[in-house]
Parts: sequence; C-alpha cells; structure tokens
Amino acid sequence: MAERTLFIVKPDGVKRNLVGDIVSRFEKKGFEIVQLKMFTFTKPMAEEFYSVHNSKPFFGELVSFITSGKVVAAVIEGNNAIATTRLMIGATKSYEATPGTIRGDFGLGITDNIIHASDSKESFEKEVAVVFK
Repeated sequence: MAERTLFIVKPDGVKRNLVGDIVSRFEKKGFEIVQLKMFTFTKPMAEEFYSVHNSKPFFGELVSFITSGKVVAAVIEGNNAIATTRLMIGATKSYEATPGTIRGDFGLGITDNIIHASDSKESFEKEVAVVFK
C-alpha cells in the first residue's frame, strides 16, 4: 500500500556529507521523493517536533543536537513507506544497528545517529506539519 513518510538527515549526517548516500538509498529502494528541504531547526520548532519526548531526561539533548546545524528533510512515497524506512534506518542506538542499515553503516551514537524517521502515520502527520509549514 502506497503511503508517505518523513526522514531527516540530522546535523551529523549533513556535516559528514552523507546526504547524497542516504537519499540515494531511498531512491534505489524505489521510493519517490515528494518533498526535499535543507534548513536549520529553530529551538521552538525543535521543541514542537520532539514534543512527544518533552518529559524525558534526554529532551534537552535532542533539541540541542537537532538545532546544532543544517538538516535535510524528505517526504518520500511508496509501498509500506513507514515500516520499510524504519527497517532501512536501523536501531536508534547506532552501535546496535545492523550493518547494512543507515545507522549501522554510518551512525556513531544515540542522539548523533545520522537520521530520524517517522515511526507511524500519526507521527508523520505531526512531524511533516512542523517541517514543511
């Protein structure tokens, strides 16, 4: 079933010039790039984006990291986009991510794990509204 999802190449991925490699993986998988944008999160934007985590001890670190540099956001479309993208990016903790996944191949940590992707249709709708206002 065709659906849309969002992924964001985080500041560490942009700084390490991995945007092309990452976007290419999704294109080669067969997803269509519907929207693509480079920008820097403002603090209010980041707080809204990560609001689901606002009561967690790592919230401040998330906001600080995502606002630390440019990011690249993409809306992609294709069959089972959400589930497939989550498999392609790998485990949140990069050191636990399987080789062959984006985090497994490029990630170095937990917050600095190269990429964010929506984990559900509801998350996608909330996150895309923040990123592509």
